[in-house]
Amino acid sequence: MTKLKLGSIADERPVRMTLELPATTHRELVAYAEVLGQETGQRTDPVKLIAPMIARFIASDRAFAKARRAMRETPPVSK
Repeated sequence: MTKLKLGSIADERPVRMTLELPATTHRELVAYAEVLGQETGQRTDPVKLIAPMIARFIASDRAFAKARRAMRETPPVSK
């Protein structure tokens, strides 16, 4: 069995956004949803994968975490 980076999808209150994806990215997203569905035994809507994938990406980006901490530690400059 494949070990995917995403597990079950949490059901949270959504914020509506509209975005355009390249066709190749859409095809990969659909394929990922199919593999995830085979692994979990539940059909997954590819659209529902976007938010967890972005969240996982952001959570694993160490440079972003470091920059964010630095922003929080630096007091705002008054003009």
